Amino acid sequence: MSDGHQTISTAPDADGRRRVVIENVTPQIDCGRFPVKRVVGDVLVIEADAFIDGHDEIRVVLRTRVGQADAWHETEMEPLGNDHWRASVSLTELGRYEYSVAGWVDHWETWRHDLKKRIDAAGQDVTVDLRIGAALVEGAADRAIPADSSLLRAAASKLTAAQALGAELDALVEKYPDRSLETTLEQPLAVTVDPERARFSAWYELFPRSASADPERHGTFEDVIARLPYVEELGFDVLYMPPISPIGRQFRKGPNNEPSTDPTDPGVPWAIGGPEGGHSAVHPDLGSLADFRNLVDVARERGIEIALDIAFQASPDHPWVKEHPEWFRARPDGTIQYAENPPKKYQDIYPFDFESRDRRGLWDALAGVFRFWIGQSVRIFRVDNPHTKAFAFWEWAINDIKRDHPEVLFLAEAFTRPKVMYRLAKLGFSQSYTYFTWRNTAAELREYMTELTSAPVSEFFRPNFWPNTPDILHADLQAGGRAAFEARFVLAATLSANYGIYGPAYELMEHTPRDPGTEEYLDSEKYEQRTWDLDRPDSLRDLIARVNRARREHPALQSNERLWFHPIDNPNLLAYTKNSADRRDVILTIANLDFQAAQEGVLELELEVLGLPVDRPFEVVDLLAGTSTTWSGANVPVRMDPAERGAHLLWLRR
Repeated sequence: MSDGHQTISTAPDADGRRRVVIENVTPQIDCGRFPVKRVVGDVLVIEADAFIDGHDEIRVVLRTRVGQADAWHETEMEPLGNDHWRASVSLTELGRYEYSVAGWVDHWETWRHDLKKRIDAAGQDVTVDLRIGAALVEGAADRAIPADSSLLRAAASKLTAAQALGAELDALVEKYPDRSLETTLEQPLAVTVDPERARFSAWYELFPRSASADPERHGTFEDVIARLPYVEELGFDVLYMPPISPIGRQFRKGPNNEPSTDPTDPGVPWAIGGPEGGHSAVHPDLGSLADFRNLVDVARERGIEIALDIAFQASPDHPWVKEHPEWFRARPDGTIQYAENPPKKYQDIYPFDFESRDRRGLWDALAGVFRFWIGQSVRIFRVDNPHTKAFAFWEWAINDIKRDHPEVLFLAEAFTRPKVMYRLAKLGFSQSYTYFTWRNTAAELREYMTELTSAPVSEFFRPNFWPNTPDILHADLQAGGRAAFEARFVLAATLSANYGIYGPAYELMEHTPRDPGTEEYLDSEKYEQRTWDLDRPDSLRDLIARVNRARREHPALQSNERLWFHPIDNPNLLAYTKNSADRRDVILTIANLDFQAAQEGVLELELEVLGLPVDRPFEVVDLLAGTSTTWSGANVPVRMDPAERGAHLLWLRR
């Protein structure tokens, strides 16, 4: 079972009479250990191999239920040939579904098949065969409801070949099969059904303290409300804010991560907790809890969900440090171990000890943080560094919360080893940060996207592409100029159905590192309040709005399925299409990954695969420029000058 698709059937059969074999059920993750993921409205297609020794006919059904309800719904699986079967189920509710496959020997259909062959052979006496068939009909009568039982017994008493081979009796007998020796999966498989936003979303990150237009005044939730029309204009549907809790005072960091020497330094939002409270409190300079709830409500009225950052760590001033010292790791000198990533030291935060003797108390308190903010109408959480917390905690907490709130989504901010990132996704995280930021050549992007969009990864891992974050200013953005910002944005927003940017740093093309060779911003917002000129004439706001409008209007861009990379004879150019499920919507993206020089090449389009005409011209609409032209044939010359544009977004109209 090392391939992850082989499923054990039933427990060992003591007398060996369960003859149907069921295996290779898809989709499934790690032999059914974890659920696959879908969104509400999807149709889940299940396939399996099912076969038997000898030549008896078998019946195979898909069994589904919502949650762990007592009643299973069954759907006949369609034979596809070579002992392979398929069926599907529409996922109409949020939450967890279970599904299984069952199969049994269809003695009635086997008998009818053999009877027909004997009759077709002509001259064979089928008297005894009809007695065998009558016994099978009597058996069905024993299992039938009274009305049908009477009909079946009447048929059995005078069974003829014509009647046995007729459709009416066949349908009646098949309603009551003998399933006493059926085979089914030892354990059901599961699928988690999330809201549509789990698959398709556009995130915009801002620091609420920097939402003030006055550099002398700390931003508030009211300032964020005033910023909502701008976020809506850009086309984002998730507004993500770093932690809004009180910030610790001890070992507070100042500008550019230097030790604070000024009592007015605001500190790092991720140093959570102060005299005002901990994870369930609001920083007093931002406003009140009622002000926050108002922000959530006003944003939702505009079609924007507020995503809140949850960072499970504590400042030295967090109330839990005194109330629950057992939740932290003590050093031999009696002090509490602060966070480290040697040689880096983060004296302003204490990590929780997930090996604490009071593990249950810690787990309950941390899950309670999520539940508190869910009570404030928050439905999306970006979780900071989940890979530094216990896997078992995440599986328990996410499953427990989603049992009551299946609409809640969790984004894992885990830039770590691939297997760890994938494990977190399997444990329940709805979306995940990725290595997109560091996949910078055409070959790297093709390889990475092929991995992310292929099973089994695509069954559980939903990538969320970010070209920048408050922690990451990639070298391409430092040196690539406007073309780099344009290209990386278009790539993020079209390669992945979920993406985000840290703004306004992105649209205003903030590109200066704190130190050469690092990915830290100079004058980072993590350490100080910033004021942004959103009306700067060189802003990328128009490009961002156009791309997000295209994402909303074109179903092809709303999924990671049907991504197709097209050959182009220049390694600095990348070209790919996305299709809608009905192939009526085809979007072509072309990006120049050389941000300094113009590049040329010939693009090869597989027109038949794309559903485009091979023998006549077709229209090409430039979704960024608002113009259109006509192409003809599969080979298209391409020239891209970074001084003009970093990427093309084209609608290939049928």
